[in-house]
Amino acid sequence: MKGRLKDLTIGLNGEQNITVSTFGDFRENYEKLKDEDVDIVIKKHRNLRSLDANALCWAVCQELADAMETPVPKEEIYRRAIRDVGEYVPLPIKEEAVETFCANWAIKGIGWFADIVDDSKIPGYKLVFAYYGSSTYDTKQMSVLLDYLVDEAKQMGIVLRTSKEIEQRLRSMNVTPD
Repeated sequence: MKGRLKDLTIGLNGEQNITVSTFGDFRENYEKLKDEDVDIVIKKHRNLRSLDANALCWAVCQELADAMETPVPKEEIYRRAIRDVGEYVPLPIKEEAVETFCANWAIKGIGWFADIVDDSKIPGYKLVFAYYGSSTYDTKQMSVLLDYLVDEAKQMGIVLRTSKEIEQRLRSMNVTPD
C-alpha cells in the first residue's frame, strides 16, 4: 500500500508511534488487524515496471534467442539475465525440503526459480538463492535488466531488429542504451 509518513511521537515510556496517511481505504484491514501484532515494512515508494518494459524485455530476449547458433528458448535467455543481474534472496533450507521449495517457488512464473548454491553453515541445510521474476521489479530494477539484455546483444554483435524502437523506449525510461 502506498502512503506517506506524517508524524513520529515518543511516549513517556519510550514507545514510538508513527502516523501514516494512506492513499487507499484501509478501514477494513484496520478493523481486522488493530489488536494484532503485524509486520511493518516502510521503504521509499518506487513505481513497478510497466507493461511496455515487460514487452520490450521479451522482445529483446526473443531477438537474442533467434540469433543463437544453437537454438535457445527466449525463456532461458530471460532466466540467465535474471540470474546475472536480477533480484534474489539467499535462504538456508532443510535438505529434505529443498526440492519441494524450488518446485513451489517456480510456480509463481518463468523468472521465479531457485539455485542450490552450496551447503549452508547450518548442518543439514542447503543455501538456496531464490530469484524473483521481473513482475516484482520497480522501474529502476527493470532498467538494469533491460540494459543488461541490450548490452548482451551488442557484445554478441547482434543487431536488434527493433533497435530504434528499443533505444527510443529505453531513453523514455531514462536508460542509456550504450
